[in-house]
Amino acid sequence: MRRSTTIPLVSRQEQVASLLLAVGRASAGRPGLVLVGGDAGVGKTRLLSHVAQAAEQAGASSVVVHCVDLGQVGIPYLPFTDALTQLQAGAAGPEAAARVAELVAERPALWRLLEPGGNGGADHDERLQLFEGIARSLAVAGAPERPLVLVVEDVHWADASTRDVLRFLAARARSEHVLIVVSYRSDDVDRRHPLRPLLAELSRLEHVERIDLRPFDESELREFTTALAGRPLGATGFAEVLERSEGNAFFAEELLDAGPDSASLPWTLTEVLRTRLERLDPDVQQVLRIASVAGRRVREELLRAATARWGELDVDVALREAVTQQVLVVSGVHLEFRHALLAEALYADLLPGERSAVHRAYLAVIEQDGPDGTPIGSAAERAHHAFEGHDLPAALSASRDAALRARRLLAPEEELKHWEQVLALWESVPDAEERIGSDRVAVALFAGEAAARVGDPVRAVKLTQRAADSVEDPVRRAGLEHVLVRRYLDLRTWDEEPGQVEAAVADLRAALEMLPQRSPERIWTNALLARVTMIIDEDDAARVHAACAIEEARAIDHPGALADALSTLAVLDVADPDQAAARLDEARAAAVEAGDVLTEMRALYNATANRFYAGELETADQRVLHALARAEELGLAWSTPTVSLRVLQEVMLYFRGDLAERSSEGVPATAKQVMDATRMYAAVARGDSDVIARGEALFEHWRSDGMIALLGGGSLVDALTWAGRYDDAAALAVRITDHLGEVWTEVFLGRIWLSALAIAALAGAAEADRSTGRAGAPGSAAANAVEMRATERLDRGDALLAIARETAQRGRPRGGVLGPEGRAWLQRATAENARLHAAVGRPPGAADGGGDTSPGALWREAATAWQETVNAFDFGYRYEVARARYRWAEALLGTGERQAAEVEAAEALSEAQDMGANPLADAVRALARRARLDLPGVRRATASTLTDREEEVLGLVAQGLSNRQIGERLFISTKTVSVHVSNLLAKLGASGRAEAVSLAHQHGLLNVT
Repeated sequence: MRRSTTIPLVSRQEQVASLLLAVGRASAGRPGLVLVGGDAGVGKTRLLSHVAQAAEQAGASSVVVHCVDLGQVGIPYLPFTDALTQLQAGAAGPEAAARVAELVAERPALWRLLEPGGNGGADHDERLQLFEGIARSLAVAGAPERPLVLVVEDVHWADASTRDVLRFLAARARSEHVLIVVSYRSDDVDRRHPLRPLLAELSRLEHVERIDLRPFDESELREFTTALAGRPLGATGFAEVLERSEGNAFFAEELLDAGPDSASLPWTLTEVLRTRLERLDPDVQQVLRIASVAGRRVREELLRAATARWGELDVDVALREAVTQQVLVVSGVHLEFRHALLAEALYADLLPGERSAVHRAYLAVIEQDGPDGTPIGSAAERAHHAFEGHDLPAALSASRDAALRARRLLAPEEELKHWEQVLALWESVPDAEERIGSDRVAVALFAGEAAARVGDPVRAVKLTQRAADSVEDPVRRAGLEHVLVRRYLDLRTWDEEPGQVEAAVADLRAALEMLPQRSPERIWTNALLARVTMIIDEDDAARVHAACAIEEARAIDHPGALADALSTLAVLDVADPDQAAARLDEARAAAVEAGDVLTEMRALYNATANRFYAGELETADQRVLHALARAEELGLAWSTPTVSLRVLQEVMLYFRGDLAERSSEGVPATAKQVMDATRMYAAVARGDSDVIARGEALFEHWRSDGMIALLGGGSLVDALTWAGRYDDAAALAVRITDHLGEVWTEVFLGRIWLSALAIAALAGAAEADRSTGRAGAPGSAAANAVEMRATERLDRGDALLAIARETAQRGRPRGGVLGPEGRAWLQRATAENARLHAAVGRPPGAADGGGDTSPGALWREAATAWQETVNAFDFGYRYEVARARYRWAEALLGTGERQAAEVEAAEALSEAQDMGANPLADAVRALARRARLDLPGVRRATASTLTDREEEVLGLVAQGLSNRQIGERLFISTKTVSVHVSNLLAKLGASGRAEAVSLAHQHGLLNVT
């Protein structure tokens, strides 16, 4: 039987054409990236091999590289190391090889990557230099009419750093003559797989194409099996293959190759593969088993050396037979299993003792020095084989080397995994400290720092706490206090726990007493004391500690602590934003000098927030983009400061009126809830159907972060109000206020916002009650109940307004001045309270302040206040401006100013429609229909709108009857009543039965006394 690699490609013409078009675009200077996904065995490799050959025939160069599965650890940048090696060896021609070699020689980040030991030093900018170097190397390898096609296979096994490079290359593609094709197993990429968010992110880019390779259908499989067998299969045989393979090309090929006896086997792929492999000579099977321990790919010389322990094997004959039978294929200097499943099946067939022995054989080979005096294999490979071979001392040392290399390459996820491997092995290796060159405390601190850079503050705290708790020397323990506090500060809720900050202040001050003058540990302790005393509003003490840290850091040239102290001092100088900005610029420069990437990100966040709160939102927007790009370069995409930057970015987008939905793909578990809470702002404004459920899902996370309660809970109050669940909304606002009053302070500034939202909900409830109450008889029980509720709501509204005003007076931010946003929310709270009073027919009293207290005047002032945020900021609170105009129009109608109301309503509707703020747009349209305003696209409701039957149903709805009761009264079915009710609601532009009664009364459609 022929093999699939020897027959013409079956089907896939559409995918081939799409890929070759992408090659053509790359040739013309339009680079691209194609994601090719499909189940294991579906034919991805065969397709890409065909396309690579076709591209080369058309004049392109192709380089094929692979990611490998090394379990829980990985080799950072492995496929790109392989690609650069192939390019230097001439894979894209001698001229391209020379250009790439010249680039590598000029860029330390690249030649450090390519050197086997990777022992060179690096500064914190090297990650960006490395990414740019890889991108530039690929760019110079491609040329007009001779583009480079880089195929990266099996990206489901890619390490985090490789995924970061792919993200970088996709984002920076401009005019290079390069096409990158990435393949992955879609059946391996579940919702928790780290590749999934990258796929979602890349798919949104314009120049990225996605191909989902499906199994063969029946006709395609028939063509495929006919080509393999050289003749059509019989009906029974084909039906068997179709049923068992389910269209998977690899499965079908193996079933055919296993022969007719395979039909008697129970159906599992492993058994099909075993049947095929058992037909090979025992020596060939043994060599293949040894090869499988290295993974899908293995260097030939490495395999030969590893099999040398089994001297009776004729390796030459075995490898020739394996290649002839196409179990192995030759790929450059590597031997590669034709499909990864073959390697997996062989590896699974090894006994535990056999596996360990082969891993040790590989370890013995790769520990040997190469011609340049460095070990043949990478540290990560040594760690993998040593651990699986149960050589724990070697695994410990190799894991340490791998962690240090990952740190040099700014790959914190891999670094953390390797340090944790060292810690896990420590007790099993008696001379661990001697081998590592550091004690266990230092290793735990390294791991804690890596966890902080990854963005896992909980893990960072646990590792650092473990290190501190194991130290007996009091002076050394005192020197670790600042490290521990720094890790705790990354926990967003640490300062919300009663007494935590005060205890940290006491511990740091005690440590200060023990530490030598002008020692690095003492300087850092002062810097951290400045931060934590600032948190508890001891600003004078914070300034003293910051000044002390700055003075001593400059005296002994200690830039890391200097940067941290300057960042704190800048926050204290918030009343002078320009001076604060200058301090933050100096802080960032010092952090860069120190190579302290976490402090650099803190300075970048504070610099962005500084411009935001100074009202320079355009500048802040530019800074947040720069800071997030820097975070990606440093491998800190989700560190604590970076998460704060992302939250600030979402808020600024909402301010602009950008309500576009953004995917949560790529957000790690450590940041998911706070990002979900922040995105509730836009979700409520858009009117997402599931927004209430999303807000309620955040309840359980309130204790983990007060910002989740504030942002997610406050937005949910707004959503409940839009949904007509007014009492629920008001109650939730009180619940949030009580919660945050406990964990923060009673006068936190967000209380003004929550009070305004709660009063808005009360006003909405009063208006709904007014509509239903007036539809009933005066003096009735229903009307009396409405009156009682009205009194209660007025009292609650007045109390909430008083709270908002008190908060504005007592809860002022650092710097002492309530900003334009806070003033606008306070004005909205005042206007909403006036709306509440108007809804129950009672004018506001003296509690609402002096001046004109009519709803129209107050909403005009609210609209003006929100407009001032537009004037104060480079761009303003667009959504709230539109909402204030809507309420202002409503109030103008109450005083008969129809023309002015029409102007404001038209502006509100235009803005709402442009933003996609559906609930607001619907509310403005409903107002226009009720008041018969002439707005674009709004049809007025009239008496002739309703049919006779609908008027009958409306009259009974006004009496409070249910659909069933109406049906019984009119002798029609409940379902028919429901249809009539839906129709009249649509015609009146009402959101519910109560509003329909109110609108009908206003339009003269009801005869109610």
